[in-house]
Amino acid sequence: MHESQSVRLHALVYGQVQGVGFRAFVVTIAQVLGLTGWVRNTYTGQVEVVAEGSRPALERMVESLQKGPRSSYVEEVQAEWQEASGEFPEFSIARTI
Repeated sequence: MHESQSVRLHALVYGQVQGVGFRAFVVTIAQVLGLTGWVRNTYTGQVEVVAEGSRPALERMVESLQKGPRSSYVEEVQAEWQEASGEFPEFSIARTI
C-alpha cells in the first residue's frame, strides 16, 4: 500500500471502557485489519486510539469500537480523520496519559 492511500483515525471511546479488556480487544481488531498505531487509557476514563491504514479498514475499526468487547458499554465514539504519518511499525498498547 502506498502512503498516499493510508489515512489516520484518532478516536476517543466513552463509556464503561476501562478495566474490561478494551485495549486488548482493540489490539486484536487492529492486527486482523492490518493497522498500525496504538491504544491507551486516559486518566479521565476514555480509551484513545490512533490507527493508520486503509480507510475501509479504519471504518471497520470504528464499527468495532462502537460495539466493544462484551464486558464494555460504549456510550460514544468520537472519530477524527487525519493524514497518515507512517510513523508506526506495528499496533501496540501505549502508556496511560
